[in-house]
Amino acid sequence: MVLKGLYAITDPLLTPYESDIILLKVETVLKAGAKIIQLRDKNNDDEFLLPIAKKLKKLCESYQAIFIVNDRIDLAIKCDAHGVHLGKDDFSFKEARQLLKEKIIGVSCYGDLERAKLAESLGANYVAFGSFFPSPTKPEAKLVKKEVLSEAKKVLKVPVCAIGGITLERAKELVNLGADMIAVISDLWKAKDLFGRAKAYVELFKS
Repeated sequence: MVLKGLYAITDPLLTPYESDIILLKVETVLKAGAKIIQLRDKNNDDEFLLPIAKKLKKLCESYQAIFIVNDRIDLAIKCDAHGVHLGKDDFSFKEARQLLKEKIIGVSCYGDLERAKLAESLGANYVAFGSFFPSPTKPEAKLVKKEVLSEAKKVLKVPVCAIGGITLERAKELVNLGADMIAVISDLWKAKDLFGRAKAYVELFKS
């Protein structure tokens, strides 16, 4: 599985669960060429999310895409997700690797290159840097210098993901600086033409 391209992250408000809107929206971006989908929900419990997670995983597999669960290792194991994404306070990486065996583990590194090097040495499959811009989803996030992407590409072998307040206009610069993946929430799901917006992000990685 290749960790590259548009990394679409769900949001309970922007990709609602009612009437399976989340599945319709996710399928739209998969049709446009997104290769990584992350289920991110800080509020609902695993029991509520499990049937949704299972459907999302099945949908991703039908498009040869990767399905990641944010934070919740137990949920990732129950739905047999392809991997998890861990933040600073989510879980011990070593324990996560023992539980998840060969599955994908991504790690948030904010603006910290040393954290990224450590994550790689412990077996992380990718690292994420950000927030690069003010983010509507995480307004409290500290802003990170974009140059960390090019610095990371010089010293890391694992793929690098950029996240935080990214819009289509801002994404091109981040890809040029070396981002292998662009993680998007608001700019994607709020687009009037969701397929077109997703397609435009996918195209950034082709030029």
